[in-house]
Amino acid sequence: MERLPEPKSEALRALYWRDEILQLMFWIKGEGFGDEADPALLERFLGVDALVGLGYLDRLVGEGLLRCNPALRYELTELGHAHGARVFSEEFAEMTKPGHGECSASCWCRQSPDEADACTERRLAGHAGH
Repeated sequence: MERLPEPKSEALRALYWRDEILQLMFWIKGEGFGDEADPALLERFLGVDALVGLGYLDRLVGEGLLRCNPALRYELTELGHAHGARVFSEEFAEMTKPGHGECSASCWCRQSPDEADACTERRLAGHAGH
């Protein structure tokens, strides 16, 4: 996916970086890379200058989306986690939806081995009942 250029207006730039930062922090937490971030992490993963990133991190603390600990490391609040999850989900929706011929997350085949076998047989036989 092609990365969009950073917006020119300060208000849109703040919204852009809010979504980028919260999405990154949600992702690193979900992948087990840790619960905290600092300006150097933003620079490494997002390419934003560390000093500029620090300003955005502090802004997110003010918005109640992050909290800063005494070691100057930032972590998601409950509100920040929810926002990061939504942005991440929207960003990767095309990649995480079932592919052609795959079952949806609500298919019975995800509930038991017997249903999985039956579902596989139906799909192989050309049945598109899902």
